[in-house]
Amino acid sequence: MISRSRPLARSADAIVLRPLTLSDAAAAAGVILTAFAAQSKGTRPPSSALRETGETIAAKIAAGGGFGAYARGELVAAALWSIDREALHVGRVSTLPAHRRQGLAAALLSACERTARARGLERMTLRARLELPENERLFRRIGFIRVGVEAHEGFDAPTTAVLEKRLS
Repeated sequence: MISRSRPLARSADAIVLRPLTLSDAAAAAGVILTAFAAQSKGTRPPSSALRETGETIAAKIAAGGGFGAYARGELVAAALWSIDREALHVGRVSTLPAHRRQGLAAALLSACERTARARGLERMTLRARLELPENERLFRRIGFIRVGVEAHEGFDAPTTAVLEKRLS
């Protein structure tokens, strides 16, 4: 069960979604590091998510925002967002391994979508590593489509799919 507000006291197993605050930054960095370290395989180049700290996540929350999913008061999934060229760009979508396949990524992206719509934005964007096709499949199920590919600096071949979801 996913709740978008505080759960009732008797609903101890409910997942609560709420915006991340600066005080959540260290916990969010921990979720991101754990989730990205547990990817199905390593990527080249290694994800910059593996270098996140409480301070870098706090800066990203301050510059944009994010949402967290909490189980029994503990942060178990997170997604960050920023405004990029009149789109809400989502990054660092992360779920702890023990909480995967429960719809948390979809719930976090839905919360991001509500934010985009409330700000009058007509699209959302995100990026997924080509070496991890399961991530792109997840995002496609949520309504994103591939609009391009990019190569990381120093790479001749594409490494990343650029995905977009139109909101209008």
